[in-house]
Amino acid sequence: MSAAERIIIALDLDEGRALELAQALQGQALWMKVGMTLYYAAGPQIVAKLRALGFKVFLDLKLFDIPHQIEGAARAAAASGADFVSVHASGGAEMLRAAAAGLGEKALGLGITVLTSFNQVTLAEVGVERPLVEQVQALAALALDNGMRGVVTSPKEATLLRRQLGPDALIVTPGVRPAGAQKGDQKRVATPAEAFAAGASHIVVGRPITAAGDPLQAFSEICASL
Repeated sequence: MSAAERIIIALDLDEGRALELAQALQGQALWMKVGMTLYYAAGPQIVAKLRALGFKVFLDLKLFDIPHQIEGAARAAAASGADFVSVHASGGAEMLRAAAAGLGEKALGLGITVLTSFNQVTLAEVGVERPLVEQVQALAALALDNGMRGVVTSPKEATLLRRQLGPDALIVTPGVRPAGAQKGDQKRVATPAEAFAAGASHIVVGRPITAAGDPLQAFSEICASL
């Protein structure tokens, strides 16, 4: 895959600005991420609007509920036209299988391991005493054993998970920042080149592109750096 095919731009914006940015990147970028900020503001039709502009869509709703609810939510997410849909692996095996059943063949499920805003301290705050890396490995295995096609994890764990999950698993890494960019609320970060070298199949980049004075130039510079 080319660099452009592996960069997912996070549209954590209002609908008007998100569509404006998508139009500016049309024909260059190939992937957009719709998270809760945009989805709750614009509704499921935002997926169709981005698809109509020629983009693939990662619908990052981080599904986490009882299995019955998750199967229905996953079915609706797939019906919206999403290509990837994220599900919290910490919801357990039954919930992951329900998500996979809801997605069917229409979309690929990605199991979220440990959020990039977490570190060992924040894990302990929610009662997880296991070392962070071990928690990531355990949740990644749980996800792939129960119907997910890949995982969402920080680039810091990508090398370990690539060895663990093999060459075909999707490893999508948020927390990616070009050299010199602000970390924001992310704790476990890497540059785009570092993330790909570590084994990521796709990276998610948000504010370094969407908040740039020239988003197309920012996207192009990231592609060129790879």
